[in-house]
Amino acid sequence: MRVQPTKIPEVALIEPRVFIDSRGHFLETYKYENYCKSGISVKFVQDNISFSYRNVLRGLHYQLGQPQGKLVMVMQGEILDIAVDIRKGSPSFGQSVSVILSSENYKQLFIPEGFAHGFCVISETATVFYKCTDYYAPAEEHGIIWNDPAFGLNWPTSTPILSEKDRNYPTLSNLNADELPSFKKINNCWSIEDLKC
Repeated sequence: MRVQPTKIPEVALIEPRVFIDSRGHFLETYKYENYCKSGISVKFVQDNISFSYRNVLRGLHYQLGQPQGKLVMVMQGEILDIAVDIRKGSPSFGQSVSVILSSENYKQLFIPEGFAHGFCVISETATVFYKCTDYYAPAEEHGIIWNDPAFGLNWPTSTPILSEKDRNYPTLSNLNADELPSFKKINNCWSIEDLKC
């Protein structure tokens, strides 16, 4: 596998090694030892799968009291995946990373805790798989409106299909400081907690 840092150092784009022959293909989607050696030594505790139709936009989501780092990949279809740094005091506060993830390119995006995350489906349908570093906690769930002008995100549609909750999230300027995660310097590359490889 190959790990590429993005313009926000803690966010990483991962390209697993894919073995293709006349029968089809094979790849390891996650192996702790390899990710740890590449600097992503977080502990994942929950896996999720979502299925969505074209122009469905999910986000921008984050958890405050139980923040979730995520490792996102697409099992079927294609999405535009976006991570936004909303950590108070971060040198890259308000900046974002956008990547195309698909079942054709096999790429993964690692998004650390403290980032807002969202994606929009580009293909007819998409099945998205993601690993999380903490459990889903409804009471800790927060969000920022998908088209907040503070971020200038370039979504693939101006009329996405949204849940009621996503449609009614506030803008960044309407959030109090205590509704945002704080920046914590990460000394060991993308490592969020001190786990031994």
